[in-house]
Amino acid sequence: MSPIVIGLVLCAAVLHASWNAVLRTGADRLWSITVMGFSATIIAIPFAVVLPLPSPASWPYLIVSSCLQVAYSVFLVRAYRRGALGQVYPVVRGSVPLLVTLGAFFLTGQHPSMLSLAGVMLVALGIMNLALAKHRADAASILLAFVTGLFIASYTTTDALGVRHAGNPRAYATWIFLIYGALMPATFCALRGKLTLDVRSPETLKALAAGVVSLIAYGAVISAFALGPAGPIAALRETSIVFAALIGRIFLGETLTLRRLLACAVVALGALCVSYHA
Repeated sequence: MSPIVIGLVLCAAVLHASWNAVLRTGADRLWSITVMGFSATIIAIPFAVVLPLPSPASWPYLIVSSCLQVAYSVFLVRAYRRGALGQVYPVVRGSVPLLVTLGAFFLTGQHPSMLSLAGVMLVALGIMNLALAKHRADAASILLAFVTGLFIASYTTTDALGVRHAGNPRAYATWIFLIYGALMPATFCALRGKLTLDVRSPETLKALAAGVVSLIAYGAVISAFALGPAGPIAALRETSIVFAALIGRIFLGETLTLRRLLACAVVALGALCVSYHA
């Protein structure tokens, strides 16, 4: 990989961990992630006007993926309600390649390589360390983080299938943002009632800014995929697990023992092994 690609991926990893840190510190995390989605929706509207509609064959995938992303958002909020960034984030990110690998094996009979198997074992070992260490994570937060990872793996697989039917990948991504942008506020209202928004409030500005950061992180990864090999890029992106642990310690005052840091590094290494092979 070129230095530019490496820089883009590391930037995306830091930014992804950063917007999760912003979400973790929100006074009302469900409200925060709902407002964060507005940034993507606002930016997506002009693209929806100029781009062609996705092919009709892709719409079932668009709807399913958007619903799965809403579920992911809700469970991520619940996980952060119970656990620290440095504990929840590694489980969420690390479990995705693990779940995709296991799903491919049980659902399609695809046999993982020795590298992937080693990665699965490392992820499991790292997560067990996070769960059983002296400053261990709450069991419910670990379970919620796993479920969150399951939703990510599910909508990622759905998108991988749906984009093949869309005719235009950019149009597919645009409508994902638009449908999610409509479903998330509706979900908030169903769970909480009225959604209030004061555009001059510091909390609103912080959430909107975090939404922009998440979009920049997404754009950086997409740019990297256009310039370099997918496997190493997906693997390097898992360094966000270590960045999240460091951000949690430096900016949120979370406990970061050597054992927890090593556990995060083991999860990142395991996810790297699985993602690199993919």
